[in-house]
Amino acid sequence: MLSASLAFTRRLPGRAFAAACLGAAVLASASVAAQAEPRRPECIAPAQPGGGFDLTCRLTQAALQESGALKNPLRIVYMPGGVGAVAYNTIVAQRPAEGGSIVAFSGGSLLNLAQGKFGRYTVDDVRWLAAVGADYGVAVVRDDSPYQTLDDLMQALRQDPAKVVFGAGGTVGSQDWMKAALTAKAAGVDYKRMRFVAFEGGGEGITALRGNHIQAYMGDAAEAVTTLEGGAPIRILAVFHSERLPGRLADVPTAREQGYDIEWPIIRGFYLGPKVSDADYQWWVEAFEKTMGSEAFARLQAQQGLFPFSLTGPELDAYVKEQVRQYGELARSFGLVN
Repeated sequence: MLSASLAFTRRLPGRAFAAACLGAAVLASASVAAQAEPRRPECIAPAQPGGGFDLTCRLTQAALQESGALKNPLRIVYMPGGVGAVAYNTIVAQRPAEGGSIVAFSGGSLLNLAQGKFGRYTVDDVRWLAAVGADYGVAVVRDDSPYQTLDDLMQALRQDPAKVVFGAGGTVGSQDWMKAALTAKAAGVDYKRMRFVAFEGGGEGITALRGNHIQAYMGDAAEAVTTLEGGAPIRILAVFHSERLPGRLADVPTAREQGYDIEWPIIRGFYLGPKVSDADYQWWVEAFEKTMGSEAFARLQAQQGLFPFSLTGPELDAYVKEQVRQYGELARSFGLVN
């Protein structure tokens, strides 16, 4: 096709040839302009400053600038409410075509979507852009706990579910509750017999664990590393991932290694509005791919306590939709949705 097109161009008369060249130049210029860097790029963190969404935006802010993928400064805007629901509804309903606005999401956002907590909007109503890292669930006990392994904990659950109290910084239906329910399910125990205490945050949960008010804390790997490095007397029984994690947790076996099929990834990434142009969408995809391939990004990612997990464009879209489908099935199996 390329050679046929060139042959046709050579047969054009002089003026027509010049006009064709001018038209091609205009089209090329328009294409470049459409894919130019956003003039006022912003990262929307759908929560108050200081949480996981804020950290995701700050990681990206630093990484895009350091890699040179983004020349203009990335402004961080906070839009709290409904654990991401307010931002999701705002972008879809009011700002669907803003090519300069990326919005942070997490695995918790996907779980809420699966449970219908984002109102009338679904996973199909935005353009999933990039995943910049992940955390993973962990099961934590006191370092003097009689449970030396995950199997010890499971055996105790089977013998008497009432004697093993789970705790975490999330209410029924949250990610932390799901991790506890999946652990009970893997032990062959009905989740309705599971004892679970919800705390305001991870700090309160760890304090309760240290005080022996709960026997197992269902947390996240990055949080557990920070707690260990702070000198807290805890032991991590298992990582809820398909393979062991690097760094401080390299010696902690996965649940699967110990005979229990429990996985809980907590990805962090971004989406764009549903009517953002293909050109703007592709610009961001390429910017993230350039950035996530750099050594600087790996360093910044580790500083934020995230583990490697990179997906962009259609691959991320497929991953997200499959996760939401699986979360929906889990939510139904645990009686959280109809």
